[in-house]
Amino acid sequence: MPKCAHGGNYNQKHIHHMTTIIAEINGNLASAFGLLGAAIGVGMIGTKAAEAVGRNPGAATKILVQAIIGMALAEGLGVLALFLAK
Repeated sequence: MPKCAHGGNYNQKHIHHMTTIIAEINGNLASAFGLLGAAIGVGMIGTKAAEAVGRNPGAATKILVQAIIGMALAEGLGVLALFLAK
């Protein structure tokens, strides 16, 4: 069995490299799903806010404020998922 420079054998080095790659893929998938959820949430909030303004144009200011708060919270969770998964 060939030896590596750090003293371990070739198989140990190869397994460590594959484990690192799998961990990176896992982190990237978790980030992607967290950001996908945030994007879907923001889209749903925007859609429902537009529908609400269409039904009651007089409440547009209040609806806009609530929609912006909801979108900010959804985006905040998406950014949190991005940083926690990496």
